[in-house]
Amino acid sequence: MMTSVNMIQESAEWIKQKITVEPMVGLILGSGLGDLADEIDQPVHLSYEDIPHFPTSTVAGHKGQLVIGSLEGKPVMAMQGRFHYYEGYSMQEITFPVRVMKELGCESLIVTNACGGMNDDFQPGDLMIIDDHINFTGGNPLIGKNLDGYGPRFPDMSNTYTPALREHAFESAEKLGQEIQRGVYAAVSGPTYMSGAELVMLRKLGGDVVGMSTVPEAMVARHMSMNILGISCITDMAIGETIEGITHEEVMEVAAQAKPRFKTLVRHVLKTGKSELWHSKEEE
Repeated sequence: MMTSVNMIQESAEWIKQKITVEPMVGLILGSGLGDLADEIDQPVHLSYEDIPHFPTSTVAGHKGQLVIGSLEGKPVMAMQGRFHYYEGYSMQEITFPVRVMKELGCESLIVTNACGGMNDDFQPGDLMIIDDHINFTGGNPLIGKNLDGYGPRFPDMSNTYTPALREHAFESAEKLGQEIQRGVYAAVSGPTYMSGAELVMLRKLGGDVVGMSTVPEAMVARHMSMNILGISCITDMAIGETIEGITHEEVMEVAAQAKPRFKTLVRHVLKTGKSELWHSKEEE
């Protein structure tokens, strides 16, 4: 299903009738990290099933709802659970909520995920600021008719993740005494975990971590000139030469262990980020 402007506006108008704040920052909370939305002040909870044109998350550990309210004094719109290419949705469907976020007023996006670490210097439980990405999913959410009112036909992805937000997040981690990594996120379609040879290939291509999300949402947000901060939680080591089996349950367990540091970091980033960090600079 291709996304249309009417679909975006219908979803946004339905949500507007349910809320009293205009969100400024969108949050996409990955596997095991959704509890941050439970800390939002004066929350409004909206089930994906009730929102016009929204898909429904099928992944264990994802609550499948929007939570809209205030976090550290910033009006936010959080997704507790995201949609994935491997669930059978189109790229346009899985990125549809980002379009709606923009329509509702969000100028910035914080996108998070659980992922496997391919860099020998990383270890399970680490958090990583995404500096760049490799789209190895085999798809692109911008294929098809361009939504001219939202962005250009040929958007530039050379600086997808906003440098000022990346540096602010890195400085926030330092102030909190958190050790934090930074690197390149390689996105694959899933749902299978990668073979050893595939992991070696991705690492040689420049990937530091590998996962099954984030990049499509970031591409659509970039298309709309939103500011973007990406944070990965490394739940297992995916070193091709020495790879051991991993299950979704194990991924969730490590994400749960890292959750307190993750929530503290995101809250600090929101609390201490100056206003101009969250306002997008529309491209000329």
